[in-house]
Amino acid sequence: MATFRFSLQKLLDMRIDKEEEAKLKLMEAQRLQMEAEANLNSLKEKYAKYNTIDTQLSVVEKKIKQNYMNALVNSINVAEEDCIKKSEMVDSCRNDLKAKQIERKTVELIKEKKYEDFRKEEDRKEQVQLDEFALYAYVRTTERG
Repeated sequence: MATFRFSLQKLLDMRIDKEEEAKLKLMEAQRLQMEAEANLNSLKEKYAKYNTIDTQLSVVEKKIKQNYMNALVNSINVAEEDCIKKSEMVDSCRNDLKAKQIERKTVELIKEKKYEDFRKEEDRKEQVQLDEFALYAYVRTTERG
């Protein structure tokens, strides 16, 4: 019995490799997004912690606290923009992965169809051979008979 050889196997292997690379990029983008969100949450917690009115502070301490709060607000704004960019990057990587999966699945469908055709042809050849054996057996028994 002949073995099945898919002529586009190298292409399929390349598409599988590209899909794996896209998965790794997506995982890295998701990791960066989670880090950015953790940073943003940390800054918001600091803001909530220090955003109290303390009447016991001196004027200099109030000024220092106000400068720190302004710096926190600016950092929060930058972190929010970073989160948006990271989210867009995750979406882009996810779309890229979907495209790579479609490309791989397309070639896999071709492979499956070719394999089915191969199996049908092998079954047909086997049936022809069995029919020939049956015919030879019939001819032998009728000649002797």
